[in-house]
Amino acid sequence: ISYSCSVDGNVLAWDINTLKIQHKFLLPCANINSMELHKDLLLCCTKDCILVTKKSGLLFKRVEILENIRKMGSSFYGIQLFAEKEQLWVFCTAGNEISIFEMNDLSKAPSKVVLQDCTQITCMLRVKQQIWVGSKGISQGKQKGKIYVINAEKKTVEKELVAHMDIVNSLCSAEDRYVLSGSGKEDGKVAIWKVE
Repeated sequence: ISYSCSVDGNVLAWDINTLKIQHKFLLPCANINSMELHKDLLLCCTKDCILVTKKSGLLFKRVEILENIRKMGSSFYGIQLFAEKEQLWVFCTAGNEISIFEMNDLSKAPSKVVLQDCTQITCMLRVKQQIWVGSKGISQGKQKGKIYVINAEKKTVEKELVAHMDIVNSLCSAEDRYVLSGSGKEDGKVAIWKVE
């Protein structure tokens, strides 16, 4: 079974052999922008919360954003599941923080990783035991596209890479050996990074 979700909250469960819909359900919230599958749970990221449902569609938990994020006028933008560590990594569109929730207790306050000189986070990618974060940040007094490489075990930034002249819009892994980063229209280039 594979799952897809539309912005309006419609979730479809597909039989990957027949490519037919097995069942579908509607989430009690719109503006879904990303989704992850973890064991028998679906984690659906909206602009102001994470909806955790059973595969059947039954709502299991609603994880609200923290009050300080709400005050910033920001919204959740993306999630990255680190299944072996039972962690859910979450970033918001504005700000410079990554929140790390423990899957066995989503009501517990998340750990934080603060990205220095970061003004906007755009994407996140897990590669081996690292989390790569694409962003816009300040380098030598100017706005640049930056990548932060976070050690998932220690929850610390290992490397800060100045990636592009413009914001880093996308990250892609190639066999866990390389990471490709794509930039905004002012740069329009793809960079290839070796994973260590």
